[in-house]
Amino acid sequence: MCEVIRHRGPDDEGFYLEYPIGLGMRRLSIIDLEGGHQPMSDEDQSLWVVFNGEIYNFQEIRRELEKKGYRFRTRSDTEVILYSYKAYGEECVKHFRGMFGFALWDKRKKKLILARDPLGIKPLHYYLDAEKLIFGSEIKSILTCKGVSRELNFKALDRYLTFEYIFAPETIFQKIYKLPPAHILVWSDKGLKIKPYWDIEWESKDPEIIQGQGLEGVSPSYPLTSAPSKKEEEYAQQLYAVLKESVKLELISDVPLGAFLSGGIDSSSVVALMSQMSDRPVKTFSIGFEDQSYNELDYARKVARHFGTDHHEFILKPDIEDLAMTLMDYLDEPLGDFSIFPTYLVSKMAREQVTVALSGDGGDELFAGYDTYLANRIGEYYEKFPGFLRNHLIARWLHLIPPSQKKKGIINLVKRFVEGAELPRSLMHVRWMTFLKPEEKSRLYTDFFKKELAGEATDKYLQHYFDQTQLRNPQTPGFLDPLARQQYVDLKTYLPDDILTKVDRMSMATSLEARVPLLDHKVVEFAFKIPSELKLRGFTTKYILKKTMAKFLPKEVIYKKKQGFSIPIKNWLRAELKPLLLDLLSETRIQKRGYFNWKYIDRWIQEHLHGRENHSHRLWALMVFEMWHQRYL
Repeated sequence: MCEVIRHRGPDDEGFYLEYPIGLGMRRLSIIDLEGGHQPMSDEDQSLWVVFNGEIYNFQEIRRELEKKGYRFRTRSDTEVILYSYKAYGEECVKHFRGMFGFALWDKRKKKLILARDPLGIKPLHYYLDAEKLIFGSEIKSILTCKGVSRELNFKALDRYLTFEYIFAPETIFQKIYKLPPAHILVWSDKGLKIKPYWDIEWESKDPEIIQGQGLEGVSPSYPLTSAPSKKEEEYAQQLYAVLKESVKLELISDVPLGAFLSGGIDSSSVVALMSQMSDRPVKTFSIGFEDQSYNELDYARKVARHFGTDHHEFILKPDIEDLAMTLMDYLDEPLGDFSIFPTYLVSKMAREQVTVALSGDGGDELFAGYDTYLANRIGEYYEKFPGFLRNHLIARWLHLIPPSQKKKGIINLVKRFVEGAELPRSLMHVRWMTFLKPEEKSRLYTDFFKKELAGEATDKYLQHYFDQTQLRNPQTPGFLDPLARQQYVDLKTYLPDDILTKVDRMSMATSLEARVPLLDHKVVEFAFKIPSELKLRGFTTKYILKKTMAKFLPKEVIYKKKQGFSIPIKNWLRAELKPLLLDLLSETRIQKRGYFNWKYIDRWIQEHLHGRENHSHRLWALMVFEMWHQRYL
């Protein structure tokens, strides 16, 4: 179990084995390199813990515990988990600021506790049957154990093909599960229970300004609005203080540290704050492309020059067939996100110089940066068009226009928007993150596959979280605010199950720890108290973040159009990746599986290869599933 996740922890290995428990650990040494060996016990060996991640406020917690009389033998954050449990029991997780998946064995009470951090930055999977509970950071560890079922979860497969990722608590295997973010699992002689310990509080109140930590004395290099309201200034001031505190906490490390820099406002903001607190140039790492419509290196360079960082770049070229096969070994279950490639390569480049890298992930969910939020706003006007005009004239006319080879041309944007507008209303929010329509499934899936689905709703988990927002107190200010509800759903689904899964697997594949200061749960709590009109103002996304960071970042970075961390795979599938496409989705392979109708896939292939349509998302998702199937089934 440990050997197959050596990449996650190349520095150390340890075991604790005593009936009825076995704990194993591969360690990537970050804090207390000499004293942090795991599994770690308390002084009388009644508690044992294995821990993946970081507790950023461990020094503060340690001081509080020492006042209570607890004595520490190491400088590690792992030991803080043990004594926090002694002091606070299962409630200890509410004291931690960090990213973590940990297992704690209480020997006296014969109780095992598994816990995952509030946002799901670190993974934790488990398998349960009548005889045993097996857990691990990655599914591959669980699969090394005898008797673990590898039965395919068709409902998860349907959701994967629709959204390109698999929602917690499901995995692609029927009897293996993800522990959801912000949950603990408790196993004892009383049985097994899973319960949440954190969630967004839906209350709106003006922030208290932290004196001395705001923007006092900093002159704006240019105004974002001609006459900002006092309320805007207060939110911007508090947001700056909260972000600065989070970045400061996440700079704690006993090993070299750097940052991913895409040139967008999220990663640039992190680099700006790191530069303010560092006494030496921050090491920054960026990925670029030969196709200039995908390339953002110019923006990354501007930020690097602005802050005088020690900057490094890598150009990603389309000779990635071997790399595609390699990366599948680190996924364990299908993930259709194209950006696994640049994420892996920027991690690999960074790992040559640092062990820890901070990233800007989370900014889109917190401050309304995604195209889908804009699409929803535009959709309010588009839906007022007569149905005949929308569904017949506009949709049919756009279908006749071939897609552009550029990353985001006006034709591509309009075609994607109109496709989304044709979806059922329940899927409207994810219109730009939905890649398979119901009528397409009816043609793609075989009767066998359809039968396995048993009529279950594809959007079950999305609807669950939308429903959660309606269970809140209707008297709460901001209740039923459409944008806040959409952001909450993304925070619970797309962020942990796609974005953070991608970042964790691809960074850990290179033995690099990726930290995400925008997703400190204190930052998240504050961001959800900011009014929606300060996040999406008109058609300006991330308005309050731009206002906050306008005093520090180059103007071009603040006002640049959002690109997204993607690659020109639609063009590569017509050229360099064409042999892999035709091999993986050949008639022989598809017929052998029995899940899909090959003639419909072949139609997609031909339309894509001849440039009539862009089916890259659908085709790549099927290719990833086939590569996964060959490895695991």
